[in-house]
Amino acid sequence: MRKKVEELLNQALAEMPSLFLIDLSISEANQIRVVLDGDQGVSVQDCIDVSRAIEHNLDREEQDFSLEVHSAGVSEPLSLVRQYKKNIGRNLQVKTAEETIEGELVAVTDDSVTLKWKAREPKPVGKGKVTVQKEAVLPYNDIVEAKVMIKFN
Repeated sequence: MRKKVEELLNQALAEMPSLFLIDLSISEANQIRVVLDGDQGVSVQDCIDVSRAIEHNLDREEQDFSLEVHSAGVSEPLSLVRQYKKNIGRNLQVKTAEETIEGELVAVTDDSVTLKWKAREPKPVGKGKVTVQKEAVLPYNDIVEAKVMIKFN
């Protein structure tokens, strides 16, 4: 069952190159769950199209199943380099083993991400604080979890 679903999913995604797979799971009870993301987001129609591409090519008479296709939720952690790339310019909260950093995602490479943010620090001389621009380059291996921070204006 999994091999057939993967083939159908790959065919559907080949026809919609802006979409990409985040997760595919199939339970022992044949509950198929597909989570997608896209370079320009994922529409309801995208989910319907992928669902139909899978569902219409599987035979329920042969093997019963349920199918759920949806987009990666805004509150779900980023997991692929492609997801980081589509979020350049947005604020992320990135947790490492040592700290949590919230800043603007300004660069993405195949190995790391770069965040920038402003922080208030004590003045080097005298009393008071000064605002400084901070930057951190974080290798993917060091990132425990990264989420997009949603701002409401």
